Amino acid sequence: MGLPPVENIVSHPGDHPVLRSAIWLAALTLAGLLLFFTWRLFFGDNGGHSGLQIIETTLHSPTFWSAVAVGFFAQVIDGALGMAYGITATTFLLSAGASPAAASASVHIAEVFTTGLSGISHAKLGNVDRSLFLRLLLPGILGAILGAVLITSFDGKAMKPFISAYLLLMGLYILHKAYRHVQQQRREPKHVAKLALFGGFVDAAGGGGWGPVVTSSLLGSGSDPRTTIGSVNFAEFFLTIAGAASFIFLAGEPSTWLMVAGLVFGGLFAAPFAALLCKKLSARTLLTVVGCLIVLISAYNIYTALV
Repeated sequence: MGLPPVENIVSHPGDHPVLRSAIWLAALTLAGLLLFFTWRLFFGDNGGHSGLQIIETTLHSPTFWSAVAVGFFAQVIDGALGMAYGITATTFLLSAGASPAAASASVHIAEVFTTGLSGISHAKLGNVDRSLFLRLLLPGILGAILGAVLITSFDGKAMKPFISAYLLLMGLYILHKAYRHVQQQRREPKHVAKLALFGGFVDAAGGGGWGPVVTSSLLGSGSDPRTTIGSVNFAEFFLTIAGAASFIFLAGEPSTWLMVAGLVFGGLFAAPFAALLCKKLSARTLLTVVGCLIVLISAYNIYTALV
């Protein structure tokens, strides 16, 4: 037709060398962790129980299947909207009697697997913006490490009312933008590093918050919903690794492995489906669902903090 050829990195954004390297790193990390946990299950010190006995006991546990359901539901929300996995899963663990530090550590260990598969799915579907992903990466990792240090020495729940108030305002602002303008005006996001640092800190210290803080703020500033959600989701994998490693180093391994296994099992099935859902939904639909979700969760958190 006489048109110049479209460069491959434009027509296939997931094929960019930086994103391709990140995808391979995520895949190799997940494979290595699966091999480690498999080896530990069958050849480690399990108190005299064989790996098959542990698997059989786990599959007959109602707690495990409850965690599977929570993990599936939380990952569908997180993968499609870029938020709320940590909040949903942490609430479940706290209601089951886990301490805030143990709940946050367990969720971050589970998120290593769910965010890894979800991030790879987003990148392969072209939902990741390379520039935004890189700007989020290092500050987010640093924030996660600082948040893990804080919650192992101080109860991070004290910050939740203030964070929830901020998120409530952001949710209302996103709903305003979704219905004020049918066509969203795209803008280059600003202060991404500061936002990622704060989001990573809140996520580790409060048991969840990377997606609500970072995604809602970027969408509120006019960023494209699809690539924003995909980029935030993929960056979350790397800061989750940093947070989980920090928790294990500072506080030791959590005692909620049964729930962690359920969260991982449910989340792995939901991750590819959620990324496809994000690609198919319209910008207005994504903004509306994100805004409503943030408002409802934030209002509930404020209510529980004041009661």
